[in-house]
Amino acid sequence: MKAKVRGIYSTALTKLLLDNGFKIVQPSLTTKNRFKLSENSTQPEITLKDRYDLQGIKVLGTSDAVNAFQKILQSTFLDVITRKWFVSVDGIYKGKVVESNEHTIYVDLGGSVIGRLQKSESANAKTGQLLVQVERERIRSRQPFLTTNLKVIGEHAILMQSCKVGVSLKIRDLGKRAELYSLGKILAPNGWGIIWRESSAEQSRETLENEIARLVENSKMLAEKASSTEAPALLVEGSYFMDVEFPWLSKSRMDQLRASAAPTLGGHHFYKSCGGKVSAALEMAEKLLEKGQNLDEVEKLFKDQILYEFPESGSMVGIEHVKLSGLVFHLGEATIESVDDKQIRYSRIMRSNGMYDGLGTRKEAGDKAKSETKIGEWYITTDYCSNSGEWKGSYINLNTPIEVYPKTIRYVDLEVDACIKPKGEVRILDMEKLENALEEGFISESLFKTVKEKINEIIEAKRFTRLEKM
Repeated sequence: MKAKVRGIYSTALTKLLLDNGFKIVQPSLTTKNRFKLSENSTQPEITLKDRYDLQGIKVLGTSDAVNAFQKILQSTFLDVITRKWFVSVDGIYKGKVVESNEHTIYVDLGGSVIGRLQKSESANAKTGQLLVQVERERIRSRQPFLTTNLKVIGEHAILMQSCKVGVSLKIRDLGKRAELYSLGKILAPNGWGIIWRESSAEQSRETLENEIARLVENSKMLAEKASSTEAPALLVEGSYFMDVEFPWLSKSRMDQLRASAAPTLGGHHFYKSCGGKVSAALEMAEKLLEKGQNLDEVEKLFKDQILYEFPESGSMVGIEHVKLSGLVFHLGEATIESVDDKQIRYSRIMRSNGMYDGLGTRKEAGDKAKSETKIGEWYITTDYCSNSGEWKGSYINLNTPIEVYPKTIRYVDLEVDACIKPKGEVRILDMEKLENALEEGFISESLFKTVKEKINEIIEAKRFTRLEKM
């Protein structure tokens, strides 16, 4: 299978893909040099690029390629989180109109999935069936955005309804752009326009004519299939999307993969995901490594340079509590009580009244939540106390090992909690959520087993001796 890779994880992922039989296409100059790859401009079956927050990657490709890559990830990285979208990107569906209002038509795509279509695209569709295509806008939304302006996608070109001829902006040769534009006007069928993809610039006229002929035939087959298929149904499969999260252990494993191909400081991918001054300092340090300078000396210089970018005792940081689904809960600001390379303690003040789920005790504004964990540990212990110091209970939250960034503490919540009530009773909460995450493919079997082992260790180690004596 062919893969295109970009971003801060590209060297490590290229190594991983090559080791697992993938071919790298459209490599960057750096990747080409590091892995001695030849030029290859063919279209990939899977594309990998950074998420905007640098905490993982976005994956788009064929069903087979995405599934194969997911298996590789889950067998390589213990704490990796993989979230597939439930619809086919650019997939063409025969949908059933279920509801509409002044602005939006809601279309049943099957499998309990309801998509959103702008009323302006099909003003008279109050009931009945529609041919719609899933747009790339707002990928991963619970209600996919749809369009009735269909496109049929090929390797070198795209047929698109209600469209004129267009040429990829990645084709910069003005002569080639003019040539493709003229050819598109000749070949475009009635009711369709042609968008020439980047790879079309290197193809013969015969190849491009044959491709358009195939796409026209595909559009006719689509019309025939639509007339004989009952809605809701997927008529033309598109690409598939997967959001991938790389927590602390995954980043550390990435460092090892990268180090086999390029000079790499420990913590490389964590520091790159910090962005800003930390990432810039890392690049400078690794350039020194490339010039042959001593690893220990460079590492000390680097850490001295970034030391004051990170929080210390008394610093205020945000808490990013990331759910397996990808939702991020910002738990407010916390005060760092102490932090070193072995342990971190921090506290938060509750701002509102309510109840502590599972504890059966009231949450009151002014309560203090005191949390602690060891660096690299799989859980955070939080004690909840009243403003006067009365202990109200504790939670032990199972999570990926925390990462301490310049302005935030981040971890992925693994759903399971040990809840310790004021009288010392210990309860395990939400194991079924972890089981659901395994069934949905968010986590690997290995991670599921690790979490179960950790929760058993917590109970068996009798960590709550002080509570039992109360």
